[in-house]
Formats: sequence, C-alpha cells, structure tokens
Amino acid sequence: MRPFVALVLLAALSSVCADRQANSCSVVPRDQYLEYGRDTEVVCRTSCLPGPVSWTLGDSPVAQSLSRSVNSTHAVLTLRNFTRGDAALECRNWHTGLVLGGTYIRTYHRPTNLSCVIHPGSPDERGVAQLLSCRWEHRDAPPSTNYTLLYARRSKPEDEAVCRSRATRCTCPNRLRVSVDAWLAVRAATEHWEAVSDRVVFKPHEITRISRPSVNVTASPDRVDVTWNQSMPSVTCHCQVRYAKTVNGEVLEPQVLNKTLEPRQAGVQTLEDLDSCSNYSVRVRCALDRAPWSDWSREHTLETGLSKRHVRLRLWRTISDPGANGSRKVRALWTEVPPSCRGSFTYALGKASYADADPTPVPCGRPPCVLDVDRRAHTLNLGVWENQRLLAEDSVYVPASAETDLPQVTDVRTSSLNGAILVTWSAPAQPVSGYVVDWTHRGHRFDWTESGTTSAALSGLLDKKPYDITVTPLFDNKTGHGTQVLQICSRVGGPGNVTVTSVDPNDRTASVGWSTTSQEECSGDVMAYVVHYGAEKGPALNVTVDGTRRSIGLKELEPDTQYSVHVEAWALTGSTTSSRRLFRTKRYDSRLPLALGVCGSIVIALVFCVGLFCAVQWKKFSEKPVPNPGLSSLQLWSPAGQKEVGSLQPFITPSESLVDHIYTEGPQRAPTSPVIVTATSCNNNLARKTDDYADPAVAVAPDLQGEGSRERVFCSSGESTALLPSGSGPLSPYRSQSSGEAPTSQCTRAPAPVTVYITLDMCDQGQSR
Repeated sequence: MRPFVALVLLAALSSVCADRQANSCSVVPRDQYLEYGRDTEVVCRTSCLPGPVSWTLGDSPVAQSLSRSVNSTHAVLTLRNFTRGDAALECRNWHTGLVLGGTYIRTYHRPTNLSCVIHPGSPDERGVAQLLSCRWEHRDAPPSTNYTLLYARRSKPEDEAVCRSRATRCTCPNRLRVSVDAWLAVRAATEHWEAVSDRVVFKPHEITRISRPSVNVTASPDRVDVTWNQSMPSVTCHCQVRYAKTVNGEVLEPQVLNKTLEPRQAGVQTLEDLDSCSNYSVRVRCALDRAPWSDWSREHTLETGLSKRHVRLRLWRTISDPGANGSRKVRALWTEVPPSCRGSFTYALGKASYADADPTPVPCGRPPCVLDVDRRAHTLNLGVWENQRLLAEDSVYVPASAETDLPQVTDVRTSSLNGAILVTWSAPAQPVSGYVVDWTHRGHRFDWTESGTTSAALSGLLDKKPYDITVTPLFDNKTGHGTQVLQICSRVGGPGNVTVTSVDPNDRTASVGWSTTSQEECSGDVMAYVVHYGAEKGPALNVTVDGTRRSIGLKELEPDTQYSVHVEAWALTGSTTSSRRLFRTKRYDSRLPLALGVCGSIVIALVFCVGLFCAVQWKKFSEKPVPNPGLSSLQLWSPAGQKEVGSLQPFITPSESLVDHIYTEGPQRAPTSPVIVTATSCNNNLARKTDDYADPAVAVAPDLQGEGSRERVFCSSGESTALLPSGSGPLSPYRSQSSGEAPTSQCTRAPAPVTVYITLDMCDQGQSR
C-alpha cells in the first residue's frame, strides 16, 4: 500500500512542476563569458506571457532581424562578432514592454604576440644556451589569470606544459633541440573561462641568442683597432660595432659599423676618421643568422691621439706702424693644437726676407709671438713638432712698407647684435682669393678668422667691450694692406646709472638736478630723461626732457606737501632708473623775506639820507658864519670886456685897538657907507653884473641896484679908493686899502654911503640870484 501512495504523490508533484515550468519566463544561458569577437545565441522563454518579444543590449535596442521565434514560447537572439565589453541583455514583451528575463555577457581576450628566445643563463656565460624565455600580451586580463606555456614537437603533437606563471612572461629550462621545429602556445585560465593563444612555430637556431662578446680596444695616433672573441665554429655570425664621441659624459651621434664573420673567423674592426684628442666609447654585439641580437658588450672608453691629417696649422700676422727707424713689430697668430691633446708640442717661428737666407727658427709658446722686421718684405714660417716629429707647418707674407699698390678693402661697416659683431666691406678692384679678419680688445687678446665673402660674423667676444677690427685681402700666396676700424662695441649697454644729485624746493616749484655715471665702456647714449614725481596721495606725474639736460624745474606744486621724485634715462639699448628721493615744498615763498629785507633796507637808507640832508641844511641855516673883514680886499674894476680880475689882497688888520662892529644880515639893512668888495671866488659874478655899466670906472654894489641910493662913490681909472668913516655913522671895521699902484685918479664920495655885508656862502647863493 505504501509504495502505491508514494508513486501517486510523485506523479502529482511532477505534474505541478511541469505546469510551473510551462508558465515561467527566463533567458538562457545566464551570466555567460564570451571570447572577444565570437558569435553567441541567447534563448528567451516566453511561457508566462506568450507573444512577440524585443531585445535591448544595455540602453540600445537590438535589431529585430537578429531575433527569431522557434515556437510560441521560445525566441532565439544571434549575436555575431560580439566586440562589446561587459553588457546587460534583456528580453521584453513586444506589446507590454514587460521584462521577461535577462543575462549579463562578459567578454575576454586570448593571449597574443607570443615571442620566445633561447639564451644563456647569464650575459657572460659561454657554451650552449640553457634557458627558454617567452613573452606575450593579454588584453584586459584579470589579475587572477593563470598562464601556462604549452610546448609540442612535430613528432609529438600533444601539448606539454613547460612553464607556468601569473605574469605575461615565463622562463624555463631549454627543452628544444637544435634543428627541430617546435610549436609554442600560451593558455590563460580563470575560474570562469579559458583561452589559448595561436600556436607559433619556432626554429631553435632562429630564436637562439648568443652570449655578448668580450671586446678589446687599442688606440694609436691615426687609428683605433677593436677586437672581440665571438667566432662561431660552424655558422655565420653577424656583429655590430657601435662607437660614439662623448663630451662631458654626453654621447654625440653614435655610429654603427656592420661586420659579418664567417665560421671560425675572429672579430676585428678598424675605426678611422676619428677626431683627434677626443673621448670615444665602443660596444659590440653579435647574432646568429636571423636570430635576435646578443646583449651589448661592456662599454670601453678611450682617448684618441693626435693625427697629422687633423693638424690644421693656420698662420696669420698683425703689423704695427713703422717706427722712426723703419722697424715694425709683427705679431704671429696661429691655430694651436687643441688643449685636450696630451703630449709635448713645440712651435718654432722663423722669418726670411727676399734678400737674405732663412735664419734659425725662434721657439714660441702660445700665440701671439712678436718679431721685429724692417721695411722690406718678409715671409714668416711656423712649424709644430711632437717628440721630434713634424706635424704641420705654414707660412704668411708680410708686405714691404713701400708696397702701396697692394689690394685693400674699402667701405668697412660694422654692426653689433646679441654680443656678436657683423663686419661687411667692399672688395678691392684687384682679384683676391679670400679675406682675413682679425680683432683685438685693447691689444690683450687677438683673434682672427678667414672669409671667402665680403662679410664675417665675429663671435665669442667679451660683453660690452670695444674692439679694433682689421680686414686684409689675400691673393697669390700674399697679403694686401689691412683696413682698420677702431672701437666697435660688441654690445651697447644701458645708459648708465642715474642719480638725483639735488632737489631745491620752494612753495610751488622745485628745481631737480641729476647726473649719469657710466659703469661700462660701451654705454648707450641717453636720448631722453623722464622725471617722475608726485605727492604721496596725488597722481603720478612725469615730464620728459632732452638727453642733454641735467636739471629741470617742477611747477604747479602744492605748498607744504611731501613729494617723491626719480629720474629715468632712456637709450636705444634700454633704460635705467634712479632711486626715489623725497622732498617737502615750503609753506611760503623763500624769496619773500629777502624781498622784504631789501625793500626795508632801501626805505631805511632813504630815510637816513633824507634825515642827514635835512640835518646838514638845518645846521648850515642855523650856524651861518660871519665873514672876517680882514680877509677881504679892494681892487679896481677891470676894464670893460675883461672878465678876469686880479687876485685880491687881504685887508691889513690895523695895529691900533679898534672896536669892530659886526652886523649880521637881517630883514632890514642899516644905512652904511658904500663899499665895493670883490672876492676871488665871486669875480665872475661881479664882473658880469658890472659889465652892464657904460663907465668901467664906476661900480655899484649889487645890493644897491634898483634902490634909491643916497650916496655914490666915483673913481677914475687907475686911482685908489679909500673908504673913510662917516662922521655921523658907526665906526667902520674896514681900513683904508690901496690897489698898490700910484694914484692916477681921484675919487669923490657922495653923501649918505651904504654899508654892504658879505657872508662866506654868498658866492654859492649868488649863482641863483
């Protein structure tokens, strides 16, 4: 009974499961791994929702032509040459868009580019190669990939695992046999997939790399011999000799020479045309026919000797002007043996004129070598020896002083750029074979170069230094006369240092002075100066002046304000700027106190002068002196027309005691006796006043003219006149005076004489009266 029940339950369960499977939807295979570029098919079961389906790969729809329906519940999608990376594939109902199932497809690659080589265990190991090393490439391989190197022979095609690795290379002991072809492949495997590379057929002698050769190098002055021990007993061997010049450890343009060695032939290679006295490195490698190259041999370094064919001794000379006795100094210049050459080299210089035999050469050290020559033409001969071996010699012509018909260049022009000097000139009328350009800086260093054209570029010059340049033509193994250009700068520098030397501020102006000091021999000429100035909180101002100016006046400044000023010098080659200098303008004009002082001094001087003048006049007025009658004299009037009067004789003071009455001038005049008084200083005035009278013997006192005179004195010519005191008037201070001549005329006195008083300043005041 129990077995029957069990059978019934099993049948019922099977029926239920079949029903569920018939009504389920899915995509198979699920989560598959596909080799990159292969084809695959995917099946979609649509039992749960019958009808047509659509496919999407990632976010892109799949062409409907790639899908086909097998029956009402299965749809098959064919993907050809699948080259996408990881992608999700989904199956959907065509009508509802409901996802019926999906799968995730991952691609992988096979290993490619398998290469193998049979080589010794170490680079210097000799004998039969013992190791097999292979390399390959594997794209997008996961780190957990395991590799196996498969080896098979033609006689035994079964694969044999000879090497295992987790990297894309593998080395194992050599199991190949000479002249036996072999198949090699590499297998990559993970827990999900496995891929094998294409099989590669190798011939053992084509993948065998021999050991690197052992090299020996021998250097001589003219050649370098390279030998190595890499001869093969039965096969042809190909070798390469690589050599390169090294300068300061840097390899320059390596050269490779190929050498094929027949069986049992020793390796020898001769290197020629190497630069003398230079360092070279040499390496050698070899390979069997069609086999890979061996490793390069160890590097050998050597220094080449001095070869005679590389000694290019070129001789030149510079000639000074003839002295008083006609002698000239000749400086011999030549190209030396490179200083890198080791050895003992000797130079000897000799001179010969066309009338004398060659003298004994004079040993010389480094150029220049100075010789004295006369006015005649000479030939200088130079030779260089190394250990009694003549390496090279050369000669140069020195023209005679009288050879004026030799060629000479003209119109020499120079220009400097970036520290070099370009020299151009015009060729002479005579045909020439070339030119020599020599230059020197103050006669301390001489350089020269040859040119086949009418131009030359001089380089290697000292920066910002003047040079003297001479251009000389060459012809018929002789030389012409040189044309010299003096003081050409290799490069023109800046305009020199600018320094603000003085600042003289006022209230609204300031005078600024500066100076330029050149620190170099070749300084640029200043074209203009720019004076920058400005207040601390004001705008920046500037003014430009000519390069010949050294001062300027700044205007329209603010009083009592601090300013800064600096000067910038501009030249064609650059500019320099002075340091800033601060100054403060004054609050008031500095010239105001001076003007006030000058005006005050002038006013004080005027006041003082006016006061002094007034004081003097007052003193003269208040202290007017009274004349001494004893100092006056009486003299006859001169005849009419005569303006000069004889000298006056002073009065003779009477011996008897008399009381003289002195009367001062007053507004009223007391009646006194008339007196005719003349003074030497008043002669001219009196004469002019008395000339008006018709009678020259009669004179009237000036103070009495025009008045009602009560009494007059009449004297005839030649008579003396005596003043007698009046009986009724006061006592007169005058005494009787005589002209000193014999009485020739008589005088009569009229009644009521008038007295005249004369002061000492009468003459001065009388001029205006």
